[in-house]
Amino acid sequence: MSTQTSKHITWTWPGLMPDMRAAYLQLQEETGTCRINQTYSPEAVRQAAFGTRGATLATAGRVATVVLQLTGFAARLAWDRARGLTDGDSVVSLRAVQLRRLLTRLGPTFVKAGQVLANRPDIVRQDYMNELCLLQDAVPPFPNDQAMRMIEEALGRPMGMVFSFISEDPIAAASLGQVYKAVLRETGEEVAIKVQRPGVEPTVLRDLFFFRIIGGLLTRWSLQRLGCNAELIVDEFAEKLLEELDYVQEARNIEDFYRNFQGDPLVKIPWVRKDLSSRQVLVMEWIEGVRCSDVLALQASGIDLERFIRIGVISGMRQLLEFGLFHGDPHPGNIFALHDGRIAYVDFGNVAELSQRNKEVLIDAVVHAVNQDYSGMAEDFIKLGFLAENTDVSPIVPALERIWADSMGKSMADFNFRTVTTKFNELVYQYPIRVPERYALVIRSLLTQEGVCLSIDPNFQFLAVAYPYIARRLLTDPDPSLRSRLIQVLFQGGKFRWDRLQNLVTLAQSGTGAVAADLTTTVSDGLRVVLLDPKLRAQMILALTEDDRLHVKEVQELLRLVQPQLDIPQALQSTARELPSLVRQMALSWSRQVLASP
Repeated sequence: MSTQTSKHITWTWPGLMPDMRAAYLQLQEETGTCRINQTYSPEAVRQAAFGTRGATLATAGRVATVVLQLTGFAARLAWDRARGLTDGDSVVSLRAVQLRRLLTRLGPTFVKAGQVLANRPDIVRQDYMNELCLLQDAVPPFPNDQAMRMIEEALGRPMGMVFSFISEDPIAAASLGQVYKAVLRETGEEVAIKVQRPGVEPTVLRDLFFFRIIGGLLTRWSLQRLGCNAELIVDEFAEKLLEELDYVQEARNIEDFYRNFQGDPLVKIPWVRKDLSSRQVLVMEWIEGVRCSDVLALQASGIDLERFIRIGVISGMRQLLEFGLFHGDPHPGNIFALHDGRIAYVDFGNVAELSQRNKEVLIDAVVHAVNQDYSGMAEDFIKLGFLAENTDVSPIVPALERIWADSMGKSMADFNFRTVTTKFNELVYQYPIRVPERYALVIRSLLTQEGVCLSIDPNFQFLAVAYPYIARRLLTDPDPSLRSRLIQVLFQGGKFRWDRLQNLVTLAQSGTGAVAADLTTTVSDGLRVVLLDPKLRAQMILALTEDDRLHVKEVQELLRLVQPQLDIPQALQSTARELPSLVRQMALSWSRQVLASP
């Protein structure tokens, strides 16, 4: 059904318009973040696809092409099922290869969708996922004269006035854009110029409208299979893809990363020239280093490889759990080792954001895993959006326990993310679990980082670095929300878990780096909080006296563990200096309670 006006054609698709924004609004609620500069909305995609007569005709032609090719592939699958060959390994392998080639032919949107599906076990079976992991968006470059015109349009003046040199051909080319190397005339600094492929955005918008139609058709299946609206999955994908097409947003991402790591002597984030950039052209610092996938070059450079890997793991954990802004595509081409041993990141188009609540729940999930609290892990799945609200998690708890026990083996050294992810993929197919896009990026990011680490050092233990970092954060971070989270972790069923506290301290000590000052500060802050919080004070008294006995042995064991990293006199002095203030605050708190009581 359509309505024609004198200016343009507006389409109304049955069953689409009344609740077009429902899934999108759910996505905004789930992410728990507020974005001022939105690059995506269902209405904007629809307007781009049908806003003018020319756009309508182009969309109709594109949809026809896509439907024709996808129908051909679907017919092959139907023929396989009719012959009873669905589960034949050779047939599945052949169809997976054909799907990969089909997505490549259909262009950037489908290549990106295939790369996303390669990390979505809730949607795609394992054998297809393995093949989709091979998808590459490297394509022949577009003509240089087009790129140069776009650069001059962004600059608003001849290139020679800004650059004293620019490479004749692109250094790298991909489906969304290509990169040139140049030198700034004013400062002599080397820069990378990223130029978007002409005409890619309109094609992407048409494809996204088509994806949303398909999502609407699959909603009933997705609600039964995944517990969510299929349009929500499309919206997640679309929002991230359009962010990658907006180089102004990428410039903001670079600035955010630069600010987050400012002052960090181990991490290099390039600067960006926003005054020379636009939505389709990005000018940023050129990074000269060794690709982290080039092991021979890394060894020849004299870089301490073990130290470099540790820096990479910790910087990744900081992005995820401290900043809530992390690099969504840390593949070897986007990570470099500088000759001074620092790690450098490039390409910030694919960046994901986590809210404070999500960061805290992720830390909860890790701690629950360490402490083998599988019921807690299952509840975390609901909080993170993997499971719908009010889901009965009792059948999932034993499955999580099996996955974790099998993946851990005899020790932490036996664990790797690839193993646990493979087993988790099997679980996803058995239960109505959806992997939200941002966590699909988290999983891909962690898997990629682990792969990089293992390519450099096959014996490297990823969790041997990651776990101590998380434990130290819980024990030493001054963030009140994390302190509150630590208390929640240590108390279970109204009882204090001494074993959990000892486990966290042991993990924190097993990592690299000094933590003495941090633990001293933590103890001082802990004493202050206990003195001021009557509820917590009561809990600690119960912890020391529960089960009708004094837990002297547990306290002695804990003191033995922390003594090497704790300056007890300093902690006591710090508490003593604040004692007058603490007494005054305690008196005020007590008086409020007296006045409030009937």
